Amino acid sequence: MITHTQLSEAREPRSLPVRATSRGVRVTWWYTAAAIVSFELILVLTWAGTLRQAGLQGVATVAVLVGGLIWCGSTLPLLLAYRHRTGEPTALRWRTVLLPLLVAVAYGVFAFSLSGLWLLLVVPVAQSVQLLDRPQAERMRVVLAITAVLACLWVIDAKMIVSGSLDITNGYYPLGYISAALPIMTVVSLWWWDVLISLDRARVSEARLAAIQERLSVATDVHDLQGHHLQVIALQLELTERLLPSDPAAALEQLRAARISVDEARQGTRDLATRFRSVPLRDELANARDLLRAAGIAAETVVGQDADNAPASLFGPVIRETTTNVLRHGGGRHATLRLARAGDLWRYEISNDTDAAAASIPTPGSPRVGARSEGTGLDGLARRATEAGGALEIVRGESDFTVIVTVPATEEPEL
Repeated sequence: MITHTQLSEAREPRSLPVRATSRGVRVTWWYTAAAIVSFELILVLTWAGTLRQAGLQGVATVAVLVGGLIWCGSTLPLLLAYRHRTGEPTALRWRTVLLPLLVAVAYGVFAFSLSGLWLLLVVPVAQSVQLLDRPQAERMRVVLAITAVLACLWVIDAKMIVSGSLDITNGYYPLGYISAALPIMTVVSLWWWDVLISLDRARVSEARLAAIQERLSVATDVHDLQGHHLQVIALQLELTERLLPSDPAAALEQLRAARISVDEARQGTRDLATRFRSVPLRDELANARDLLRAAGIAAETVVGQDADNAPASLFGPVIRETTTNVLRHGGGRHATLRLARAGDLWRYEISNDTDAAAASIPTPGSPRVGARSEGTGLDGLARRATEAGGALEIVRGESDFTVIVTVPATEEPEL
């Protein structure tokens, strides 16, 4: 019979580390942010170089360059704020965005006062505005409007150059093109990040939905099985109570039937548990690999051709427990799971790179002074392997941690 505690454990699985985004997604964000900042730096360098060639004084050119670098730095807080956007309409946090916007305005006014070019006045402000957390549809309308304004300013500046004091006719066209194209390049980069983060959230939601569906399936099967047998047992006991004063023999027969119903319920529960536990080892390894990848760990599996003949009742719990061990204690970025036959032995191995925190994982049988209680899972695996006639081995390298379980290649042991 399934107890209340067991049902509670089924409803509330052991907690694992939760990561908002996988490592690949986080790396992609830094690529995206670096690309946007690179666009800005190229633009500032183009401005400074063009103005220098046009005859602007050296001190003024350096001032434009240094001010541009400060402006590029001021866009970093806007990028960091954009990274954590939820996609839902929210009010702007002016305490976060006010200072970067003021820096953009100040730099635009300063560059305009030195060069007389309207593009240098508007582009810094337009770029900073593009980095604000706004709905996608609104951002597209804004970028189209800004691009149209910048194109018009490009034409106005080109007409004013002829009568201006700076000779930038030859170098103005590249400068104008890069200036007008910057908002579009920025929005395209941010759109790519939005698509990527949406896919990552969909992946997390799909994994949670699959876990919920699995729990509902277990709950439904348990309810149907136990509910039927308990109802039958209740009726048999009620009938026994009624027959006991007048017909003890018939009451005894009903008690025997109730006992048989109890045995059937117990056997049905055992069969149900076996059905959920008897997952093919290839699927167990694939599930473990997917779970590790979902947690941001680059995992791979190496499975022998005859791995389906390995004892699933032993290696199934071993695979699940060692995978949980990597998630809780490993702290690394790579993991490899192997299952194959080596002579007269079945050999399962899981290896992962570790950090300093992994040193707290105790070896089975070692003293646990200051160690966390989760480490006792390896002791359970060692007992399983010993009962099956095998062994568990721990290999600690300078930067990796490996668990090896070997058992004789005989018929599947009864555990």
